[in-house]
Amino acid sequence: MGDLTGQQCSAGQGQLQHQEEPELSRGVGKSLLLRTGSKANGTSSVVCFINIVVHSVEDMNFRVHLQYEFTKLGLDEYLDKLKHTESDKLQVQIQAYLDNVFDVGALLEDAETKNAALERVEELEENISHLSEKLQDTENEAMAKIVELEKQLMQRNKELDVIREIYKDANSQVHTLRKMVKEKEEAIQRQSTLEKKIHELEKQGTIKIQKKGDGDISILPVALASGMVPAGAEAAAGTCVTPAAGAASSVPLPPPPPPLPTLAAASEAVQNGPVTVPVPPPPPPPPPPPPPPPAPPLPGPALDSAPAAPLPPPPPPSAPPLPGTASPTVVFNSGLAAVKIKKPIKTKFRMPVFNWVALKPNQINGTVFNEIDDERILEDLNVDEFEEIFKTKAQGPAIDLTSSKQKITQKGSNKVTLLDANRAKNLAITLRKAGKTADEICKAIHVFLPTENEVKVLRLYERERKPIENLSDEDRFMMQFSKIERLMQKMTIMAFIGNFAESIQMLTPQLHAIIAASVSIKSSQKLKKILEIILALGNYMNSSKRGAVYGFKLQSLDLLLETKSTDRKQTLLHYISNVVKEKYQHVSLFYNELHYVEKAAAVSLENVLLDVKELQRGLDLTKREYTMHDHNTMLKEFIQNNEGKLKKLQDDAKIAQDAFDDAVKYFGENPKTTPPSVFFPVFVRFVKAYK
Repeated sequence: MGDLTGQQCSAGQGQLQHQEEPELSRGVGKSLLLRTGSKANGTSSVVCFINIVVHSVEDMNFRVHLQYEFTKLGLDEYLDKLKHTESDKLQVQIQAYLDNVFDVGALLEDAETKNAALERVEELEENISHLSEKLQDTENEAMAKIVELEKQLMQRNKELDVIREIYKDANSQVHTLRKMVKEKEEAIQRQSTLEKKIHELEKQGTIKIQKKGDGDISILPVALASGMVPAGAEAAAGTCVTPAAGAASSVPLPPPPPPLPTLAAASEAVQNGPVTVPVPPPPPPPPPPPPPPPAPPLPGPALDSAPAAPLPPPPPPSAPPLPGTASPTVVFNSGLAAVKIKKPIKTKFRMPVFNWVALKPNQINGTVFNEIDDERILEDLNVDEFEEIFKTKAQGPAIDLTSSKQKITQKGSNKVTLLDANRAKNLAITLRKAGKTADEICKAIHVFLPTENEVKVLRLYERERKPIENLSDEDRFMMQFSKIERLMQKMTIMAFIGNFAESIQMLTPQLHAIIAASVSIKSSQKLKKILEIILALGNYMNSSKRGAVYGFKLQSLDLLLETKSTDRKQTLLHYISNVVKEKYQHVSLFYNELHYVEKAAAVSLENVLLDVKELQRGLDLTKREYTMHDHNTMLKEFIQNNEGKLKKLQDDAKIAQDAFDDAVKYFGENPKTTPPSVFFPVFVRFVKAYK
């Protein structure tokens, strides 16, 4: 045995028989240890043989037994003495033996540790399950509170809008009244000034005031040195007195001076008719009319301020500006607010095209894009760096948005379902409550509902007045079952009552998720800033080729990951993320303002609204049944306890519909073609990609 080589040791491994007796192994091992213990090669062969004997056995128990027998022979101590030997071959064999040794005590401890660990894992899983349920309940409670606050906020906003309209109307009325009061005060001031001047003229003897019987007054100029009253002065004063006939025939009257429009106008405007000064038309001048000399000014300060002639008419309004000469920054669309014209951007390098779906200028009115200024963002950004990263050939072939949308759609579940989503959920609830398989339930329904032939046979048996006691229990049950009035209607009511509470519990969180997500997305100022940055960078890339746009469809957000830099190492979304971290740190966690978006993305709002209507129909059917049998206390209690719950659910459904429509319109989408299953997943994908 001492002459065995390593190869012979390996070859002998396959020839070992597992049926060797323990005594033979013990004897052989002892003999080998005694004969070859002093020779390195022999010792290596012995250890190799022991490895073959012990470790080639498939039965683990027998292997442990052989190992124990060699341990009893002193193999462990002997190997410990040989561990410092210089023979590499022997060290390999010793290490091979030690590596395959089974430590039963350690294995037992490991088993006990494993069992304890498994128990701990089971306990933790149970705790996690309880915590998950508690978290779900807490989340639903928080969502209900958020929705309640959002509903109160929406109601307050509506009230605020009404108050603003009232304030606007009241402010307009106050402005009008203030203007009228101001005009009245100015008119009174003018009247007072005129009356003062008239009295001064009267004191100076220039004019004379005569009161008439009807309450009017006549202002007569005092006769000049000749004692004649100039007709022009009489006309100018607006008198009704005519000069004497003799004087008129002997002395010609001078031409009339210009009238005093301020006196008559002021008197008429202020007094509004109580005291008027009639102004007759001036007499025609005698022919031939000489050129009228300028009217001599009357003495006194009154005529110094009076105009010598009526004011000329105001100049005509200036012509409208020619096209192209107006302000270059604003264009007015019919029926819409002013839209700022985007300035063209000239880039140093040729930039790739960002293939977004743009909104037209007449589509941004009332949207988020009407409230942002992307040109201001470009002033804060390092556009040179942006051009360097995304310059020519930064993108491969043009991205087809349709194919991109198809890829996203194909990521859904591969399972085929023909039922409506909520219909399937309701069916799952019913099946779970029944605790039976589908076949068992179908068979039970077929058994319990009597067929037409069964009803005929039972009715015939009854008409023949045969004793019912002779029927079997099943037949008697079927006869009583078939006599129930409005059987299908009552079974429908029973199913409705049985599923009502769970239906409310299932539909309420879905509506709350729609409300919370819609309001949070619309009111998020940080998300608005992110869209402003995206619009600015997209316009910078496309301005030289396609021109700047005023807004874009939300589906364009999916293209941010597909628009890559020149070196293909980062996407446009990576760059936007870096810009936000460097320049707009306060909006980097914008996704924290978006509440329950993932839950809302899984909601089919159309189906939820149909389910709410279905619940209303079920309650109406229950009420009709109760009116026919008002003694039924169960129906009475059900209606009293659950009618308010259904009313609250209907209110939530209306609020959810309105909130979702407002949010969709706010982002330039169409609520009819953009359901929650399309609208909210856009934000879910964008947030995940941004993170």
